[in-house]
Amino acid sequence: MRQFIKQTFASLIGSLAGLILFFGLGASGLLFLLIAVASKDSEPLVKDKSVLVFDLSLDITDNTQASNPSEALEEALSAQETNNIKLRQVLDTLEAARKDKRIVALYLDGSQSSGISNTGWATLTEVRNALESFKAAGKKIIVYDVDLGEKEYYLGSVADTVIINPMGVMEFNGLASEQLFFTGALEKYGIGVQVIRVGKYKSAVEPFILKQLSSESRQQTQELLQDVWGEFLTSVSQSRKQSPQQLQAIANSQGLLTASEALSRGLVDRISYFDEVIADLKTLTGSTEKDKSFRQISLNTYAKTQTKQLQQRSSANKIAVVYAEGEIVSGQGNVQQIGGESFARQLRQLRLDKDVKALVLRVNSPGGSATASEIIQREVRLISKEKPVIVSMGNVAASGGYWISTYGDRIFAEPNTITGSIGVFGLQFNVQELANENGLTWDVVKTGRFADSLGVSRPLQPQELAISQKIVNQIYNQFLDKVAESRKLPKSKVQEIAQGRVWSGKDAKQLGLVDEIGGIDAAIEYAAKQAKLEDDWQLEEYPEVRSLEERILGKLTGTEKVSQGQVSDPLTAKFVKLKEDLAIIKAMNDPRGIYSRLPFNWRID
Repeated sequence: MRQFIKQTFASLIGSLAGLILFFGLGASGLLFLLIAVASKDSEPLVKDKSVLVFDLSLDITDNTQASNPSEALEEALSAQETNNIKLRQVLDTLEAARKDKRIVALYLDGSQSSGISNTGWATLTEVRNALESFKAAGKKIIVYDVDLGEKEYYLGSVADTVIINPMGVMEFNGLASEQLFFTGALEKYGIGVQVIRVGKYKSAVEPFILKQLSSESRQQTQELLQDVWGEFLTSVSQSRKQSPQQLQAIANSQGLLTASEALSRGLVDRISYFDEVIADLKTLTGSTEKDKSFRQISLNTYAKTQTKQLQQRSSANKIAVVYAEGEIVSGQGNVQQIGGESFARQLRQLRLDKDVKALVLRVNSPGGSATASEIIQREVRLISKEKPVIVSMGNVAASGGYWISTYGDRIFAEPNTITGSIGVFGLQFNVQELANENGLTWDVVKTGRFADSLGVSRPLQPQELAISQKIVNQIYNQFLDKVAESRKLPKSKVQEIAQGRVWSGKDAKQLGLVDEIGGIDAAIEYAAKQAKLEDDWQLEEYPEVRSLEERILGKLTGTEKVSQGQVSDPLTAKFVKLKEDLAIIKAMNDPRGIYSRLPFNWRID
């Protein structure tokens, strides 16, 4: 009931705002009024013998990414759908379609894919498992693509029929992780960097002090990639009836395959043009020659029908799913970050809410501020004393992301989740050389020997570095103690597997850092079981998803983020990644300058 009242109130506010702006601001008001009218939900029609269309270009995220103003207007006033969707929406929708007799098949459409996907490997594993369940119900899955990338194929290999365009190319060359190093540029411009760290594998500092990977960093990266790639090979081999060794031989000998090569290797089933695929789907759905296309409904549209049905389920017992997604920073943070104070406040409210019987903490974070991580972890511990706290790790839950997870009553992860990285470091930049070369100097008056030690005008002296190292060592030992206590492991073992070392979810389970292999739905089911709720519960997600009216108002008032959207060309994608790398440095706001974080620009492609 509370959710219904909030949604109704938001809709009313949106309409009133439109009327006010209409009478007060003329054309702008008219536009806003049109938005309020256009955004009203209408029940999508699902016809018998329909095919559910899953656009492979969709960006699947834990939490909904808001549109920018122009996108919001376009979404409201046209039939165009957004290019991102929540993971739980995908899972719920596929499960509903599995049971829906009107849905006869699933079409994975790669014709709109740009080949640049932001969806993480662990997220894809959850979706792939849902596709397996759909197929096990006796319903067909068809996939079509022009340029078939490894992420698309990881999902598409489940299909009964994999189809590639005659001019298509298939990427099957393995995984790589490329690291960007700033050291040369910092030296060139006279910017000094001093590092304080614990853990020989804590490689987050390496981009600032080295020009290539250290042997330890190379080792852990190689082993992690092997685990993620191993999961890929195992899953694909089972679907395509080929051994992992056969698939690895293809990756080593060819890498990129033409359509005919992919067919001869048994990786695809057919070579066809798009119109031929449409003709087959028309036959499957019983469409006539006069029909322009086959009987279909998109995943996004079908999800709307399921959302309405889920909202009808009401219970006084709530299971709260809280999304910890992004960089962990001190203070309030923004919508792309996990603010220590703001996130802890949200957890505190849920702890005090008597209707909330259990909490699922969904973590998708590389870490960040050690101080903020501890503030959040404190609230997790307090909640766990009163109600079950179940952790679901997404694509990455490492360093600070693991710090906030460790006191969960049970931790779930996927085999290819990136986790661990139990380590701490500090960075101190100074611009003394750069400034001096350009005629700038400093002088200082102080009342204590170390009063100016946090500035950037000079490097730290040996005694100052020793003080910082002592603090880093202390925080690292606290981290070890917390892991040992919460995971019921000897501290000596934790010291062995820590050292900043990154682990896959599969290895983390063997080491005792996580409890079970499974996705977010498994975590939710376990939470309901631990809270003894049986089927009498209702799910609530935080941060709460805003309606279109609220989002547009947020844009107009400057209180909501602007989405960057999907990048369509490789060159622009490189610049976007560089911008993201530099933004991470800006987010380093721990009051003591101490962080528990993954390597800054580490990604798997």
